[in-house]
Amino acid sequence: MKDAVLPLLEQVYGQPVDITGALAQSGGSINQAFRLDLSNGESIFLKHHPNPPEGFFSKEAAGLSLLADAASGFRVPEPLAFDVHYLLIEYVEEIPAGRPFYPMFARALARLHQNTNDNHGLDQDNYIGEIPQVNTPEKNGLVFFRDHRLGFQQRLARESGNLPADLDKRIDRLRETLADHLGPLNEPPALLHGDLWSGNYFSTLGQTPCIFDPAVYFGPREADLAMTELFGRLPQAFYDAYNEAFPLLPGYEGRKPIYNLYHLLNHLNLFGGSYLASVASVVNSYTR
Repeated sequence: MKDAVLPLLEQVYGQPVDITGALAQSGGSINQAFRLDLSNGESIFLKHHPNPPEGFFSKEAAGLSLLADAASGFRVPEPLAFDVHYLLIEYVEEIPAGRPFYPMFARALARLHQNTNDNHGLDQDNYIGEIPQVNTPEKNGLVFFRDHRLGFQQRLARESGNLPADLDKRIDRLRETLADHLGPLNEPPALLHGDLWSGNYFSTLGQTPCIFDPAVYFGPREADLAMTELFGRLPQAFYDAYNEAFPLLPGYEGRKPIYNLYHLLNHLNLFGGSYLASVASVVNSYTR
């Protein structure tokens, strides 16, 4: 690994730099991650994937850059260099979150969501975990979410044998009636982090929120908020501050599980049948 990384470090610093220490980092299940201590006294963050899908790290770097350009109030690590198997980004030190962190995080997220586009999607596809994320632009947000979010993940699950036929039919029914549950999506599509679970943000110096590992696209801002509740809810102070800065439209609680169904289907495709019951629970609640 060291022989492969040294040329990337030279690309970053413009001269040879040696690695004096490597400390494994936790938090993700897709990549190996390390903090590298360097002979020039700096530290840098390394991600490694031995067999990544095409463009895996280049698309992550593009997502980080897009967030950095738009995300006032966030610290977004700068992507520094990448090749097929490695990504080097700025190392940001995590600081324990205190009470000021959650309102700061919420207000920064509200500002991010005020970056909007005419279309749902993005100018390129990217990844959600290791699964392709289809970002084909669509004016109609219901079409986008029906086909490029739920429909794409449904097809992958069906083709892999992870989706029982009766549940597959129920997802078809949910997708056919999506307008009844999500409404007309009257807001313009917002710039989203796209994978905003608790492993993809932390507090850094000054309680500034740091976000990383994005799956960016333009879409319904409620999808980012919903993801913060899927695997453990943030303190209520976060949601109160977000609603004060950028109030959600009425009915969010009824729409939230559908947005999270995308991530549950993705986890079903990534990790297998342990997520099947969660998928079925959401689908059944809308198709009884």
